Amino acid sequence: MSSLLKGVIRNGRVEVFEPIDLPEGTEVVVAPEATNRDDGPVPPEEIARVLVAMRRLQPLDIPDDVAADLDAWERKLNQHGIDRSESGIEDVFR
Repeated sequence: MSSLLKGVIRNGRVEVFEPIDLPEGTEVVVAPEATNRDDGPVPPEEIARVLVAMRRLQPLDIPDDVAADLDAWERKLNQHGIDRSESGIEDVFR
């Protein structure tokens, strides 16, 4: 038995799919499984709704000193990427 058990909730209780080999009274943590449901393509109405909401967004008012800090950080990240790419692909996976 693995330390990860899968099951379902039925009548407010957890039912696992495989036998449990744990001593009576063992505490466990139960967390819902993250699901990435793909319900298919987004309907045109939803796309239109999102586009309308996006058009209502106002630009951020970023103070000049904060913008300068952000620009400096972006340059630093870009340089890091350049430095890493020059070291060769084999170094990336170390």
